[in-house]
Amino acid sequence: MELRTMRYFLAVAREENMTRAAELLHVTQPTLSKQLKSLEDELGKKLFTRHSFSIQLTEEGILLRKRAEDLIKMADKITTEFLALDDILGGDIYFGLAESYQIRHLASVIRQFKNTFSDMHYHITSGDTEQVTEKLDKGVIDFAVLAEEPNTVKYHSLPFPEADLWGIVMPADCLLAKKQTVCVDDLYGLPLFCSEQGWNHDISKWCGNKIDKLHLEGSFRLSYNGSLFVKEGLGYLLTFQHLIDTSPGSGLVFRPLTPMLETKIYLIWKKYQVFTPIAERFLKYFKERFETNLRRVFF
Repeated sequence: MELRTMRYFLAVAREENMTRAAELLHVTQPTLSKQLKSLEDELGKKLFTRHSFSIQLTEEGILLRKRAEDLIKMADKITTEFLALDDILGGDIYFGLAESYQIRHLASVIRQFKNTFSDMHYHITSGDTEQVTEKLDKGVIDFAVLAEEPNTVKYHSLPFPEADLWGIVMPADCLLAKKQTVCVDDLYGLPLFCSEQGWNHDISKWCGNKIDKLHLEGSFRLSYNGSLFVKEGLGYLLTFQHLIDTSPGSGLVFRPLTPMLETKIYLIWKKYQVFTPIAERFLKYFKERFETNLRRVFF
């Protein structure tokens, strides 16, 4: 199985059309068709359902697309890393980030670092713990930011100087909005939205044995999407403070949970990770600023 064939496969998967994909790849359509047929024969699975004017991925094709995307990203990253080995002042760094207001600290460090190393280029992907650690384990990214305690067997980590505060986002004109804080008893019978990770870890820990009395209406990986459902009156969103616009005029308010619930954020990287020179410099730079100011905000 060649990387070139994987690139051909991904082009067809994206375009859903053999002719357009062939044009983008600068190959003839018969050549492209032959490569894909060879790939199907090699895997022993049908990857595409061919229609008159389009191509649709089968279930096996969808699985291969996910694997192929990671494979190509990893191959491109390896190429970039080797090209950057002699470049101590520039290169690429890859991050996978959880959704958190504390990301502003990382952004500030990146800005300061880039002022010195202007040839550094950074790449950002977002997701929950499962998504970003999968990419980290595969070597697709260099660093991840998690909104939970990291696995110390697999990763080194540094905590961010602050924690995220949990609360509930709701319509400004609802009865619950009149309270200054919200306890678990206030949530009985309400349709609740939350990330799956947050519900299974932070909220379950906060509720204790009362979690079974709460109703999870739906889960969202992105709090912003959940807030749109709140605006439509479909439920209440459990999330971190500052992720959603709850300013006057937004139609929404944020109320913290009581007892207070906070989640620490961590920068992590694999143990025994071999970094490019620029990634190694960034980690040292990041450590200097975070370890010195761990007990206070340094911006």
